[in-house]
Amino acid sequence: MVDRREALVRLDAADPLAGFRDAFSLPEGVIYLDGNSLGALPVATAGRVAAVVAAEWGQGLIRSWNDAGWIGLPEAVGDKIGRLIGAAPGSVLAADSTSVNLYKLLAAALALRPGRRVILTEAGNFPTDVYIADGLAASLGEGHEVRAVPAGGLREAMTPEVAVVMLTHVNYRTGAMHDMAALTAAAHAAGALMVWDLAHSAGAVPLDVAADRVDFAVGCGYKFLNGGPGAPAFLYVAPGLQGQVRYPLTGWLGHAAPFAFEDRFRPAAGIARATVGTPSIIAMAALEVGVDLALRAPMAAVRAKSLALSRLLIDLVAARCGDAGFTLVTPLADAERASQVSFRHAHAYPIAQALIARGVIGDFRAPDVLRFGITPLYLRYVDLWDAVDVLADVMTREIWREARFSMVRVVT
Repeated sequence: MVDRREALVRLDAADPLAGFRDAFSLPEGVIYLDGNSLGALPVATAGRVAAVVAAEWGQGLIRSWNDAGWIGLPEAVGDKIGRLIGAAPGSVLAADSTSVNLYKLLAAALALRPGRRVILTEAGNFPTDVYIADGLAASLGEGHEVRAVPAGGLREAMTPEVAVVMLTHVNYRTGAMHDMAALTAAAHAAGALMVWDLAHSAGAVPLDVAADRVDFAVGCGYKFLNGGPGAPAFLYVAPGLQGQVRYPLTGWLGHAAPFAFEDRFRPAAGIARATVGTPSIIAMAALEVGVDLALRAPMAAVRAKSLALSRLLIDLVAARCGDAGFTLVTPLADAERASQVSFRHAHAYPIAQALIARGVIGDFRAPDVLRFGITPLYLRYVDLWDAVDVLADVMTREIWREARFSMVRVVT
């Protein structure tokens, strides 16, 4: 066993991404396996935020909207995110939350398909996406419905009444990844538009929304983009659709001339018309640091290490905890596996809490899923060996049975 751990230490020493770990502020004694939920803090973020607060806000005051370029940050940061997802310049906007952006894009998509009344999605899609779609359908009052089918039945369900297909690229529970190009093509063949949620894939897996002919996409800034809790989200609109879309929220910064203060709304050209209200500059600055860091890492190397790490974790759990009741729910095929590994277990919640108490931070998703995020920029191979060491001990000695670990907290 010592020899195997030493082999992983040597693998870390040869890792071309090893230097990125020093770009993050990671607490001692913690193995962080939850970056798919909240990314770690980049070292540079504190200084950037401090500069925005002390200099740009404190000294520049309102002049910084012009002098520090605050007014252009949603599009500037959006263009940087666009480079991570394969989008053309001027097609991504950093703004609002994922849920608000999804509402805007679903409404715009439905308006482009009058006469069709179905939003098609996958059964088990991330709940907030379904909630947003349900709420939009109800508010329109025109007989729209949200139809959920198993992943394997999506193509067959793309019938003529489907206006929009809304899918999350990576399943939040299992880490299973859809074939974006194939499903987008199938939606188009059925006459529907395609909306992708990239929250669990942007910055983690190779994406090319332009080549895959994606119509619309949303995503968050606080997972693999390491923008901080509640970081601004982003939206993508294909360039060919930008002149056609009508958004349900027409805020002043989406106006063609916001500082003309006209009484009637005139939409801005391009992606800017998707803007609603004043952006959070402090949060946007923190997000930009995380995005800049992600842009420095070659995506091919990130993906290769992600696959190697996830395969290692799967193998280690099978070898050392194979009789402990864990069932792998993450796909084994590389093309179908994103950047997390998930196991089902009848006692997943207290096991997750016992691990956290020992410094191994993953998370739990109801009803019985234990998730481990794979973040190649700061996760080491040896971290996984040590994490499974702790997991094996928690299971062998049944530490998870302690009453304190079954007390359900607000955030799981």
